[in-house]
Amino acid sequence: MNKSHPLTRLWSYATAHRRAMLLASLYSVLNKLFDLAPPILIGAAVDVVVAQEDSLLAKLGVEDTGTQLLVIAGLTVFIWVFESLFQYLFQVAWRNLAQSIQHDLRVDTYDHVQHLKLAYFEDRSTGGLLSILNDDINQLERFLNGGVNDIWQVVTTVTVIGGIFFYTAPSVAWMAMLPMPFIIWGSIRFQRTLAPKYAAVREQVGILNSYLANNLSGIATIKSFTSERHELGRITHESDLYRRANEKAIKLSSAFVPLIRMVIMSGFIGILIFGGRMALSGELAVGTYSVLVFITQRLLWPLTRLGDTLDLYQRSMASTERILDLLDADALLDDGGTPLDLGLVRGQITLDSVSFEYANTDHLAVINNLSLTIPAGETVGIVGSTGAGKTTLVKLLLRFYDVQKGCLSLDGHDLRDLKLADLRKAIGFVSQDIYLFHGTVRENIAYGTFDATDDEIIKAAKIAEAHDFIISLPKGYDTIVGERGQKLSGGQRQRVSIARAVLKNPPVLILDEATSSVDNETEALIQRSLEKIAIGRTTIVIAHRLSTIRNADRIFVLEHGQLKEQGKHDELVAEEGIYARLWGVQTGKQKS
Repeated sequence: MNKSHPLTRLWSYATAHRRAMLLASLYSVLNKLFDLAPPILIGAAVDVVVAQEDSLLAKLGVEDTGTQLLVIAGLTVFIWVFESLFQYLFQVAWRNLAQSIQHDLRVDTYDHVQHLKLAYFEDRSTGGLLSILNDDINQLERFLNGGVNDIWQVVTTVTVIGGIFFYTAPSVAWMAMLPMPFIIWGSIRFQRTLAPKYAAVREQVGILNSYLANNLSGIATIKSFTSERHELGRITHESDLYRRANEKAIKLSSAFVPLIRMVIMSGFIGILIFGGRMALSGELAVGTYSVLVFITQRLLWPLTRLGDTLDLYQRSMASTERILDLLDADALLDDGGTPLDLGLVRGQITLDSVSFEYANTDHLAVINNLSLTIPAGETVGIVGSTGAGKTTLVKLLLRFYDVQKGCLSLDGHDLRDLKLADLRKAIGFVSQDIYLFHGTVRENIAYGTFDATDDEIIKAAKIAEAHDFIISLPKGYDTIVGERGQKLSGGQRQRVSIARAVLKNPPVLILDEATSSVDNETEALIQRSLEKIAIGRTTIVIAHRLSTIRNADRIFVLEHGQLKEQGKHDELVAEEGIYARLWGVQTGKQKS
């Protein structure tokens, strides 16, 4: 697919802020117009001193030289006040505009990322995505803060001063304008050469951020294996690669200003010599000559800032490319669109010849032609050895992935036909990998049911056997749990997670290894809460500890993604098959 230039794509994205951009541009132009006026006032003052009663102001009706100087002083105050005013206005306008575009872009990008398939995240690092959402978007802000204003002011300078030159001294105007084609040509060449350099910089900073994010998340593991020196070496290596990538770009961008300065010097010397000769011969007024010398410097010197502007531009375009590429990512699940009335959901789940395999697994099916029915309102257990497909089945039920063959349905509706948000509202999920957000216990229980009352939160906590330990915490329900709930024990986190699912009150509840990492006492508490929770809803328990599902209405035994056995606990033990073997190992009656 052919992509347009990132600046074009960004402009089409920023159309909502067109009025603000026009105002900011106007303030930049007006500021530069007033900024260019002082050299003209200096020329007028020189003209008054040299020509006195024959000066330009005298010809305009102000004959007294003292009055002429007062007029010039008054104009100076007027010009400097308005130059300062428009400088304030353009700075406020461009900075606010940068913040607005940055805000919209970050929110839209994050919203898009939230709707990508789970597989998209499994193939990418969190640090790399954070680099785009933070660092790359901030890089764009830097260009909008200053770079766009610089461009407008250079254009205004060239237009206004070029007009003055050709009006006052057309015979030497070309000398001041001659360096410009070379400067513009050089700028374009530098831009093209800098682009891949800064693309490499942005890529490397993403890799570095990925390492940093992973290491901070796994700091406990690093410490436990005393791997600090090893990780420092890896970070040092990646940081050095980032430094080297920047070094290459810096060497190139830093060469721009010195080269442009030499070109500018030729135009300035031309005006100085040839304009001076015209003034000496009387072809050019002394005041006009002084204005030309001053504005030549005003015309050409700002062009040296093109180096900094181009540097900001190329950095921002490299970042914009990465942001827009992320926005272009089409790894989205199709929303079936058929609404689901939660009040009418019974909770029957049917798998009809379902098959699924992950990408890049050499066509190894994780779920293989699986058919089973989970009746509405029943509590079922799903067991099997590692790799049997239990967790993958959960991902299919939540539509983190779509089945590749067969049909997976809820109350006879193919999940792919249902509105995705409604489907996930109908399913409560308690994962073995418990995630609590940095906030209070109350906020974590109410997550997803944000309008819940305190009474409803407490009731859910009691059902989940969590209330007693919560009120014993320093601030009760207002206790901060820390990032990922690190201030709570594993069993406490699990019970808060169950309370969150209970408060949601879904017709279908899935518990994935809910007791895999807790002690026997906590398991008993969770088991007691599960018996309360299961009443009136379809409950699916993915179990490693078979004691958790001993009283289930039925148990499905998976092996290599296929259904091998099903029945109640006692029936399966009596069959002396896979389940009986697993039960024997866990109860110590049989060796593994």
